[in-house]
Amino acid sequence: MSRSLGVVVPAYRPDVERLSAYVEAIDGRLDPAAIRIELDAPDEQVIDRLRDLPVSLGVVPYRRGKGAAVTAGFEALSTDVLAFLDADGSTTPDSAAAVVEPVRSGAADLSVGSRRHPDATVSDHQTTARRWLGEGFVWLARRLLDAELHDYQCGAKAITRVGWERIREHLYEAGFAWDIELVAMAAAFDLRIEEVPITWEDQPGSTVEPIRTSIRMATALFTARHRVEQVRDSRLHTAIADRRDDEEALIDKP
Repeated sequence: MSRSLGVVVPAYRPDVERLSAYVEAIDGRLDPAAIRIELDAPDEQVIDRLRDLPVSLGVVPYRRGKGAAVTAGFEALSTDVLAFLDADGSTTPDSAAAVVEPVRSGAADLSVGSRRHPDATVSDHQTTARRWLGEGFVWLARRLLDAELHDYQCGAKAITRVGWERIREHLYEAGFAWDIELVAMAAAFDLRIEEVPITWEDQPGSTVEPIRTSIRMATALFTARHRVEQVRDSRLHTAIADRRDDEEALIDKP
């Protein structure tokens, strides 16, 4: 029996026309049981324009961050498979289907879209500096995390409901670093991870600041490694955590 699919699209100040066209294309290509758009700080006009789409809306009047938005969306859905796709539509509908397929078929617990895979096709507007920063991040991630991937940050991933239930209480990163933590925890719990090369059409107008974000991502890698060691009952990392203020997992935040 085919597994039911739920898709979450986190959106902050989206291009409404682009988002609407993308959602309709995803609906037609993936045939999901549910699509949920998680909107941060939208105005009423944006909400009204999205109501006619085949989606449910999760709306908050402030910016939660990508991780918090996707987590809220996953928690709101009840499907067998949970996927998220960035609102700019950089992952083509066919590639989105390719990312979902290993999880939907039962071949993997977590499927990770990859722009840096040798078989990926990428059309981008990135500067040379931003590409170098991305490559440096992957080099570091491969040395700190147990999952050896070409791309950890692509905005296209899918996970089984069972896999999500295992790792959800160990996710804390509200922003872009959430992807890192998701992969790190999936590996820590021995989930089967498959990397899927995609066709990526990079969209101009990103809200990501390359230098500042790269510093945050590097910090997040070390934090993710620390949390993985806690899960594995490392005495050192547990002792370090005990000296810090208690953090609240995303699922426990209002």
